[in-house]
Parts: sequence; C-alpha cells; structure tokens
Amino acid sequence: MRRSSWKIRIFIGLAIVAFAFFKKCANTEENPYTGKTQVISMDPQEEIAIGLQSAPQLAEQYGGLYPDDRMQNYVDMVGKKLVDNTMARETPYQYEFHLLADPQTVNAFALPGGQVFITYALYSKLENEDQLAGVLGHEIGHVLGRHSAERIANTEFWQTISQGANVGADAGGLVAGIGQNVLLGNGREDELESDDLGVRFMIRAGYDPREMITVMQILKAAAGPNRAPEFKSTHPDPDNRIEQIEAAIEKYGG
Repeated sequence: MRRSSWKIRIFIGLAIVAFAFFKKCANTEENPYTGKTQVISMDPQEEIAIGLQSAPQLAEQYGGLYPDDRMQNYVDMVGKKLVDNTMARETPYQYEFHLLADPQTVNAFALPGGQVFITYALYSKLENEDQLAGVLGHEIGHVLGRHSAERIANTEFWQTISQGANVGADAGGLVAGIGQNVLLGNGREDELESDDLGVRFMIRAGYDPREMITVMQILKAAAGPNRAPEFKSTHPDPDNRIEQIEAAIEKYGG
C-alpha cells in the first residue's frame, strides 16, 4: 500500500507541475506597447482594481498625501502632460498621481493599473519640472510595461510548482527559492525597461531627457555609500542605469 500511495503522490505532484506550465503557456502574450513577451494572468481592468484597492493603504504607510494642493496640482499637471503626449494615453489604464507626505523616504513607485506615487522626500530634491517628468515617466513605464502583473503571474506559477513539489517529494522550499531569484532578476530588467520608456515619454512630451540622468544621481546620493551591491538588489546600479539612459537618449534622438 505504501508503494502505491507514493506513486499516487508522485503522479499528483507531476500533474500539478504540468498544469502550472500549461497555464503559463496559455497566459503568454505580447505586450502591445513594448513588444515584450510576458506571462500575464489578469486583464487591465483587474490591474486597475488591484491598484485602486491597494492605493489607500500604501499612501498611509508613507504618512498619507502631502497637504498642499498647489504641489499636488503641479504633480498632476506633469503626469497628465506625459500621458497625453505619449502612447500611455492609448492604454486602458487610469493614471493618477499622488504626492506622499513622507519627508524621509526618497522613493517613487507605481501600482498596477495607473496609480503613481512620489514621496515629498524625493520631490523636494528635484530641481525642475523635467526631473519630475523623469521620475513620473519612469513610473508610467512600469504601468504600461505591466511589470506588477507579470510578477504576480510569475509568483502564481512558482507557488503552483512549489505545491506540486511538496506533494511529490516535499521539496517545495527549494523550488520556491528559485522562483524568488527569478523575480529579483526580472526586477532589474523592469527598471531598465522603465528607464527606456521614461526617456521616450520625456522626449515626446517636450522634456529634456538628460534630466533623468540627474535624477539617477539624486537617487545614488540618497542611497549613500552603504547601498547594497547590484547582485543583492532588485534594482540595477545607478551608474549602469545612467549608461542605459544615455544610450536611450541617443537611440531616440533626445
């Protein structure tokens, strides 16, 4: 009986793994805005819903919204200019831009579906509108590149693989670890793709794309000398990003 039970477990585990790969293949599609082949398990409306649902909680973690309508309107204006003058306007996403009150954390990020955030700590370090456009353009790139949706699909894939491994051989922890490494690697690619898109958006909207290089220098200075080396980080080294941005500027004629 034990031998039969073991065989059944192996069969079920393999079936779960096979299902994960089948689902991954079925969900593979080409991003119409970037041309990149991605595994996506949700439609744009689901991305929008996730972003809207998550936005209030994330804003609260950064001290809520910055209480200055003039500054918020300025961020909205720059964001709208980027969307209206680029292919971002052709997407189904609902772009909203939020200035967060956090005076310490130098950060900007985007949720799936179009929710874009920048902290006051970063905003206050920017010297001009072009630099703000560089930050927001990069974040719009994450939305348009569907990077969050791609990570969600990859996470689901590896979770299913892990379940299959647990059923078949109780080795799920190892496989789940591989999935995490894949997610970290993809994160660097996402950042570089968003930098490239950000340069394109800036040029289209009439901004100086070289100001994005200054933004990278600001981020590098904010991280300080003790920042994690690139191989331990989900983000590329700022110097490598500057090289890629310079190449993008030359490529797009900025």
